[in-house]
Amino acid sequence: MDDEEQMKTLKRAFDDWQANVLEPTLTRIPERKREFRTSSGIEVKRLYTPLDLADHDYPERLGFPGTYPYTRGVRPTMYRSRLWTMREYAGYGIAEETNRRFHFLLEQGQTGLSVAFDLPTQLGYDADDPMAVGEVGKVGVAIDSLADMETLLRGIPLDRVSVSMTINATAAILLAMYVVVAKRAGVASERLAGTIQNDILKEYIARGTYIFPPGPSMRLVTDTVAYCAAHLPHWNAVSVSGYHIREAGSTAVQEVAFTLADGIAYVEAAKAAGVDVDRIGSQLSFFFSAHNDLLEEVAKFRTARRLWATIMRRRFHARDPKSWMLRFHAQTSGVSLTAQQAENNLVRVALQALAAVLGGVQSLHTNSRDEALGLPTEDAVGLALRTQQIIAYESGATNTIDPLGGSYYLEAVTDRIEREAAAYIEKIDAMGGMLRAIEVGFVQREIQEAAYREQRAAEERRRIVVGVNEFTTAERVHIPVFAVDPRLEIEQREKLARLRRSRDNSRVERILHLLDEAARERENLLPIFIEAVETYATIGEMCAVLRRVFGEHRESVAL
Repeated sequence: MDDEEQMKTLKRAFDDWQANVLEPTLTRIPERKREFRTSSGIEVKRLYTPLDLADHDYPERLGFPGTYPYTRGVRPTMYRSRLWTMREYAGYGIAEETNRRFHFLLEQGQTGLSVAFDLPTQLGYDADDPMAVGEVGKVGVAIDSLADMETLLRGIPLDRVSVSMTINATAAILLAMYVVVAKRAGVASERLAGTIQNDILKEYIARGTYIFPPGPSMRLVTDTVAYCAAHLPHWNAVSVSGYHIREAGSTAVQEVAFTLADGIAYVEAAKAAGVDVDRIGSQLSFFFSAHNDLLEEVAKFRTARRLWATIMRRRFHARDPKSWMLRFHAQTSGVSLTAQQAENNLVRVALQALAAVLGGVQSLHTNSRDEALGLPTEDAVGLALRTQQIIAYESGATNTIDPLGGSYYLEAVTDRIEREAAAYIEKIDAMGGMLRAIEVGFVQREIQEAAYREQRAAEERRRIVVGVNEFTTAERVHIPVFAVDPRLEIEQREKLARLRRSRDNSRVERILHLLDEAARERENLLPIFIEAVETYATIGEMCAVLRRVFGEHRESVAL
């Protein structure tokens, strides 16, 4: 029997099932009165069969792991050879405190580090700047100079542990600090493995920790890409981040579309700066949220891989298969965590982490149960790491590659997300690209409207949040909440004052003058950042120079 005849036979059997089995059952037991949709609003049919994939071309749509289009994974053996890198996002107070947390996590079996920086560091202010008052060390570690970075990484084997740094506007400066610390530890740049987020476009879209206008900001990104291409072959120069887009309220479809559109903008900018497209592609990584809708999330990750492979191969004509691969880090969803019945967050995080693993993640952070209340305690972050380890070693999910591949439902949703995400990218192209779409407020409005719809659904109880709008209790659950000691801010300022007294300030002034001149020209700024870092110039001093040259970005409200 040929395929067409098989489909006709299946269609007759399906129609017979609906008429003679399903309809009588629905008469006696109606379905629940709710809309069956994914979190992106994709309608979920009652049942999926081969009829939903009748025109599915297996080699073109799925292929095999480690080969184009990478739908089923970027490595031929996936987790049967090597598990994902297990990271717990960590950073608070001063460098000494965070260094202790790093060593605790490595002792507990974490396999990579992920650094959170405080707001002054992210925005280019030193701890003694009036703009930093009350924020030093609060949402991450305070890093003012090379001295802090040396302390932060003390005792960390940089040639064996990959380090991810969530930093954007000041990413080039933090990378320069990292390179100098490694060099002084005897580790050559060629041996360093890690990631800087360095995704400034999503700051304008969703997060807000930008400093400079888009043009100079993109120059810093492309300078970093070019430097890494020449000197740090195993370093991811940009981690294109959909996580914050999703946390701001986007749908899964929008997360894929806007993240890949940002990726397109970075490839185009780096190409214009003279970097080979295959080199760019091999040094880009991606960062996604792992959210609550388990199967849609698995489909989302598979979609992103396939769509990016197509973009790199057909749009940019990349030749090296390594540059077609979308390698990604995932973090479980912070916005889905609740302060009410906070222990429920353990279940949410486990499901979200499982979605990332089933979707083929390369690096994973699991949130702690207490993060809706504050920074995680040591006990909570240890349990978050154990969640990854239980999935890795006890669940069986890592025994085979892409275990949900071939599911009629999963493949249908993967195709649907791809079509809708591709339509968004075409619309953004028609506007003139992602920078223009951001400037006119298109991307921001789309996310805001999606967030509004989601909030209304929760308020009207069309979307159930367990413990918040349904299944609530009067009993209050008390769990320990971590607090940063306010004396650490004073200590950081005192350290900075001692540094300014002990360093060669005339040398610092000379290098800052050279930075001013270089910023006004078109030379790559990474080498001069490295020189400035070696003099113990501070991040605030370097950013003050760049603010004078580049100006500061002020967001305009798009109506």
